[in-house]
Amino acid sequence: MGIIPFSEQEIQQFRAETKGTAERLHFNNAGSSLPPDVVLGTVVNYLTEEATYGGYEIEYKYNAELNNTYALIARLINADTNEIAIVENASTAWWLAFNGIEFKAGDEIVTSEMEYVTNLISFIHAQKTYGIEIKVIPNDEQGNFSIVALEEAISRQTKLIAITHIASSTGGMMPIIEIGKIARKHGILYLVDACQSAGQVPVDVQEIDCDMLSVTGRKYLRAPRGTGFLYVRKAVQDKLKLQFMDGFTTQWVSETDYKIRDDARRFELYEKNRALTLGLGKAVEYALNIGIDRIWQRVQHLANILRGQLRSIEGITVHDFGDEQCGIVTFTVNGMDGAEVKAKLAEKQINVSVGLAKSTLFFMNKNQLSSVVRASVHYYNTEGEIGAMCDALQYLIS
Repeated sequence: MGIIPFSEQEIQQFRAETKGTAERLHFNNAGSSLPPDVVLGTVVNYLTEEATYGGYEIEYKYNAELNNTYALIARLINADTNEIAIVENASTAWWLAFNGIEFKAGDEIVTSEMEYVTNLISFIHAQKTYGIEIKVIPNDEQGNFSIVALEEAISRQTKLIAITHIASSTGGMMPIIEIGKIARKHGILYLVDACQSAGQVPVDVQEIDCDMLSVTGRKYLRAPRGTGFLYVRKAVQDKLKLQFMDGFTTQWVSETDYKIRDDARRFELYEKNRALTLGLGKAVEYALNIGIDRIWQRVQHLANILRGQLRSIEGITVHDFGDEQCGIVTFTVNGMDGAEVKAKLAEKQINVSVGLAKSTLFFMNKNQLSSVVRASVHYYNTEGEIGAMCDALQYLIS
């Protein structure tokens, strides 16, 4: 049985449950999606109770729900609950995983031209600090990642394969499942940045066969800002050094010794925003109830419509490459800077973003792009909204 498309009634229900859709045309979901009203209500209600009855007291009251957030995340990515750590964002999650690896001089990191700026900075820092080497696999002329080139790049010194699944500044996607097979075949640590993936694309860590995976809440998961999580395969947890420790990180402590807890929560600290944790759980639950497969089908459908309409407008160039593309659509307008296009659309209550060269340096430099306009669709967007944005762009050009 195939995936059942959303009915018009369902789309209208999603929009009715998202107050922001009545205010603006929101095409900045790759930056921060509009949260469902139930997510907003969960956070606000918790903060209200916290202010009324006390922070520790309300944490105790909602202990089961807070713990259930781990179970919901595990279900989302097909992991075990003890492999999930909840942190503030994907950058924190990725940093904890990457900096937990014991690098030494001569170690090699293999990555792609789509790698995100924050990750690239960490690579360069490790190069300067430890003397590691960075190998970048370029995409081919069609914008596809080469598995053959990856195989050829691997050597005895290869310590890590680090891949951003979906880049910040283009709609192409990396073949993370095929890359995972190569990593496992050679026994190499495999770190996946799924910052833009979770919530729009089905993400299964067993299928990907990754050791570590970082995710943010605010993007396609529609969770509050300041939320994210890290997946670390159980077999790898003891191989990663901890960047910080507190009483929560440990299983027990004496006056002379301590033992680290035996799950991924060792990568957390005790103090965090419980209201946002509940909001993250509610957002994940909302997505799971809809169905990630159905969301992915809808996102691809809308993105294809948007790309088609943009390509029909003289003066606009679409910059998405590769055989598989997602809900991020990037383009430039002749004679106009990306920031100017964004500002002009904002005057018409249309939200887009600007992808800067530094965000995806290898890709942007290779294609001689200083910036792109980024319009990212989600399942609650409509074809009518896409038409309205394209009409606004046509008006700008004319």
